[in-house]
Amino acid sequence: MDRKRSCTLCEGAVMLLLLGHMTTGLEVPLDLPQPPTITHQSPKDYIIDPRENIIIHCEAKGKPHPSFSWTRNGTHFDVEKDSKVIMKPNSGTLVIDISGEKAEAYEGVYQCIARNEHGSALSSNIVIRQSRSPLWSKEKNEPITVQRGMSLVLQCRPPAGLPPPIIFWMDNNFQRLPQNSRVSQALNGDLYFSNVLMEDNRSDYICYARFPHTQTIQQKQPITVNVLDNSPSGERAPTFMHPTGTHSTTMVLKGDTLELECIADGLPTPDISWTKVVGELPSGRFSFHNFQKTLKITEVTEEDGGDYRCLAKNRLGNNHHTITVAVRAAPFWISAPQNLILAPKETGMLTCRVGGNPTPKVTWSVNGIPIENSHKDPSRKIEDGVIILSDVQTGSSAVYQCNASNEYGYLLANAFVSVLAEPPRVLTPPNHVYSVITNRRALLDCASFGSPLPKITWFKDSQSILDGDSYIIHKNGTLEISVAQSLNSGKYTCMASNNLGNKENHVYLEVKEPTRILTQPGYNVVHRNSMAVFECKVKHDPTLFPSMIWLKDNGELPDDPRFELGPDSLTIRDVTEDDEGTYTCIRNTTLDHDSASATLRVVEKPDPPTDLELTDQRERSVRLTWTPGDENNSPINLFLIQYEDSLHEPGVWHNMTSVSGTSTTSQLDLSPYVYYSFRVLALNDVGPSEPSAPSRQYRTNPAQPDMNPSDVEVIGTSPDSMTITWRELTGLEANGPGLQYKVSWRMKDADRWTSLTLANVSQYMVTGTPTFELYEVTVQAVNDYGPGPRPEVVLGYSGEDLPTVAPENIKVSIQNGTVAEVRWEAVPLSTVQGRLKGYKVSYWKMRSLHKQDSEPEKPQVLIFSGNETEVRLPGLHPYSQYALNIRAFNGKGDGPTSSDRQFETPEGVPGPPTHLKVRNLNLDSLILEWAPPLEDNGHLTGYLLKYQSFNTTDELGPIKEVTLPANETSITLDNLKYSTRYKFYLNAMTVKGSGPAVTEEAVTIMDEALIRHPAVEAGKGSAPPSPPPTPPVTQSLQPPFHKAPPAGRMFGSVNSSVEEDHAVISWEYSWPDRNVYVEYVVDNSKEPWKTEFVNGTRTYQLRGLKPGMSYRVRVVAKDHSDATVHSTEELLITVPAMTNKQVDIATQGWFIGLMCAIALLILVLLIVCFIKRNKGGKYPVKEKEDAHQDPEIQPMKEDDGTFGEYSDTEDHKPLKGSRTPSNGTVKKDDSDDSLVDYGEGGDGQFNEDGSFIGQYSGKKEKDTAEGNESSEAPSPVNAMNSFV
Repeated sequence: MDRKRSCTLCEGAVMLLLLGHMTTGLEVPLDLPQPPTITHQSPKDYIIDPRENIIIHCEAKGKPHPSFSWTRNGTHFDVEKDSKVIMKPNSGTLVIDISGEKAEAYEGVYQCIARNEHGSALSSNIVIRQSRSPLWSKEKNEPITVQRGMSLVLQCRPPAGLPPPIIFWMDNNFQRLPQNSRVSQALNGDLYFSNVLMEDNRSDYICYARFPHTQTIQQKQPITVNVLDNSPSGERAPTFMHPTGTHSTTMVLKGDTLELECIADGLPTPDISWTKVVGELPSGRFSFHNFQKTLKITEVTEEDGGDYRCLAKNRLGNNHHTITVAVRAAPFWISAPQNLILAPKETGMLTCRVGGNPTPKVTWSVNGIPIENSHKDPSRKIEDGVIILSDVQTGSSAVYQCNASNEYGYLLANAFVSVLAEPPRVLTPPNHVYSVITNRRALLDCASFGSPLPKITWFKDSQSILDGDSYIIHKNGTLEISVAQSLNSGKYTCMASNNLGNKENHVYLEVKEPTRILTQPGYNVVHRNSMAVFECKVKHDPTLFPSMIWLKDNGELPDDPRFELGPDSLTIRDVTEDDEGTYTCIRNTTLDHDSASATLRVVEKPDPPTDLELTDQRERSVRLTWTPGDENNSPINLFLIQYEDSLHEPGVWHNMTSVSGTSTTSQLDLSPYVYYSFRVLALNDVGPSEPSAPSRQYRTNPAQPDMNPSDVEVIGTSPDSMTITWRELTGLEANGPGLQYKVSWRMKDADRWTSLTLANVSQYMVTGTPTFELYEVTVQAVNDYGPGPRPEVVLGYSGEDLPTVAPENIKVSIQNGTVAEVRWEAVPLSTVQGRLKGYKVSYWKMRSLHKQDSEPEKPQVLIFSGNETEVRLPGLHPYSQYALNIRAFNGKGDGPTSSDRQFETPEGVPGPPTHLKVRNLNLDSLILEWAPPLEDNGHLTGYLLKYQSFNTTDELGPIKEVTLPANETSITLDNLKYSTRYKFYLNAMTVKGSGPAVTEEAVTIMDEALIRHPAVEAGKGSAPPSPPPTPPVTQSLQPPFHKAPPAGRMFGSVNSSVEEDHAVISWEYSWPDRNVYVEYVVDNSKEPWKTEFVNGTRTYQLRGLKPGMSYRVRVVAKDHSDATVHSTEELLITVPAMTNKQVDIATQGWFIGLMCAIALLILVLLIVCFIKRNKGGKYPVKEKEDAHQDPEIQPMKEDDGTFGEYSDTEDHKPLKGSRTPSNGTVKKDDSDDSLVDYGEGGDGQFNEDGSFIGQYSGKKEKDTAEGNESSEAPSPVNAMNSFV
């Protein structure tokens, strides 16, 4: 990948800025008095368009603003007298209106003078010339006749124009005439032919001249060239047509472009080469053009002078021409004069140094007057072209002109001298922020002005900065930091000082991180119509925001919606061949940029080959040649050649051969009697191309077969027949018409062959053969042109028949209770009637010798291949009766079976007892129960019981053994230790020994107070102690001395003690470092289990249980992921109901008193209701009572027996705020809404039922303070009023 890391633009800008700091002349602020300075003027050689107005620029500045005047051809040009000439306001620019006038009238040499009271500045001499495009002179071109092979020059000679025209040759159809190394246009416009061919015969050689200023094109009359072939020129060595001879000279000005030209004739066309006689051609500045006939050198220097040699060469010889180049130079500045700002009494000098060839003449002027003609100034003198000013005085300001000239040009420069006394000022804007990238150069400006010239001093964070390695202070005050680092960031202060004062300015420097592309676009090879992705991820300073630009081949991306720009990527969808190229990602910030490039290559299957051609045609071969197609950017790996046989398989193409991808031809071997067509496919890494167009058909002549059928085989199909099979020949292999197969066979070593000729078949059955006899067989191909080669003989047997004899002398040898060894005599081979494949041994268990089986087992069959007659029968059952028989088998099938042979197996060790259970766990005893083994394998002689104790650390106690008779199935073990875990091992035994053991574990009951309270079952109240739940059973066939406890069975017995509202659960657990929980749930409920952490104890009290409810309880151990690893069986407990502590509430004294009080209250309420009905009980006084509500009386709610608020829709509206003093009298001031106020009013109206329907009136204001005097309880009367 092409990686480009550059900041050319940024560094170039910095360099230009530095040069501006260090070379620009001193600028005087425009608010200070100063002589004029020319700021803009027209070029010295000014060619004008005669169709447009003439504008001659002249701009200047000064204080006061200067006035302008002009000279023309050395004399004063009075602008005001010419109505066609206008001078722009506050400017010296002239606008000349040439409408109706000839532009020639204003041609000449113009000079602008800008003057004010401090001096005069002059512009350069501006030469005004009108562009010209003269017509071609009338001429008649005679036809040119030339012999073939001769050289020829067609002259153009256009009219002289200003500027010179551009020449080109075309035909009548305005098509450029083709040019090459034989025919080319010279620098002067002539058309040169190194030798003429018949194709050059034409009548429309036309030379055109284009004049760029007027944009006009003129043409010469057509030239006719007649080429003759009656006396053609022969071959010849080169000679030079231009320049002629062996040597010539030319002159070029320094800085211009040098063009050297050599054109030679010759046959064949000569080749041109260039060398410099002394030294090398200037690297990077020379180039060849016009088919090597022109050498161009740009920006000529003095070192480019010397001899250059061009060499013309063809196979008949060579010739050379030497061109001597002289380099001259118009005047150029070595040191131009600069403006001078001097304080009174100071000294300065003006320098004017120029170069040129020949040496220029230098003259000085003051305010436009030659210095020798100006007034004498004692403070001024000239030495060696340098003006020295000393002890200058105020008012002696002036503008000096330096003029340098030679025969090739001139230079003019203005430099003013301004005498001022001015304190320092800093021109750089204050608080300016400079930003620069890390490790780049930083330039901090401190442009200043003052007279005398101020001295610049820099400070950083109040510390003085000295000129040194890290910092450079330039003469113009600029501070340079060569390699900026982050520590250079901060505040900088520059101070300008002279004898008239000081002035300081603050600027700031920020050093930023560089922009770097981290993920670069990678080289991409993609298939056509697929997607290409280029990534361009960037790291940058967080304060800079880079933009992203993508270029394709250094140009803009195509305007195509397939190109998708992401924030850090470019995606091209449906890629085509036109998308190939170099893609460049540019990440720009305001300070720097970074770029990276990658190439996209689009690959595709190759195009099919073309132009198939058959050559070198022979009877059995032909050469195929083709032209490869476009490889589509993926090299072709190979060419695949296919053929079609239109005679035998029309339309079917077969692979024939392949050749490397660099070959374009192949010699093909052919078969007779085939109508061939060929095609070629090209294959690259992408895939195969489409097939080429087929070649022409190529037919080969018939011939006798070259080969016989393959895969000949003899198969015995029946005892009296055999089948001969083969693979038929294809049409390509037949070599001719009439293909048949000659099948021959005979018994091995017989004399006579039996033959048969067949067609269109691939097998033949021979009948009447003896059983399993060896035959010789051949199959030969035959066609109308003869037989094929001599066939190979193939051996095979005729058909087999079943064996006729069973094995005899069968003997059985018993190895042990599970293995027996069987031997027998092999059957005679003559009785096999085929190829013996082996023997089949069938055996089965007839019965057990210990107990009667319901039926014999199914026979098992073991197959033994070959001639093996001694085998072992594995997997037998001990103490059983078996039978077996044997038969031989061949390819046809099984022979007769031998008679059954019976044998018995001896006793063996028994299997494990069926189960082992522990019950009736007590403090020091338990009962073990078991069942006999399923497989006795003999007569049981008894049982062997072993047991031992072990603790939580897997430490085992001593093993105790007990031998038990065979008829026992249980045992009680006494004298065990309480609260101890035991492990039991039980083996059954026969006379052969002990069988595998079954194991079990159990824990005796703890001797603790936790077992004093019996478990209570649901619905039964207290119950006698019940045995603890049976511990989990672990049965295995492990050896009896295995130490580790079985995983998942770590809990021992679980006990419970139940009270009225809680239960105590206790358990045994033998595994450390586990989180143990007690879980419980109401029996027969679907609620989730409740879990309580027990915090490392073996006892836990469950509280909050409901009386009369049954609960299922279990103890579980969980790991750190909260997964259950051990668990007890569920324990059912029942909490007893609280029947013995319930008291009959009807017999309690407090209850009787409460009922009496309620009855009395109801009686009082009935009385009040009666009184209310007689007086009219409905009073609309809610609003008034709300306003005077007594906060000590709270409303009651109806739903719980308390009193509530008013309800406008109800008849029962209680009166609020009623209060009665302790003496029982009703005070009028206690309530504004008392019955005394409302019941006797004369204005009140009542319905027929006595209810009050009118608004009360005549009510007097009451003193509310009186009503609140008493804090005693209200009287019963007023209490009743408040309830109504």
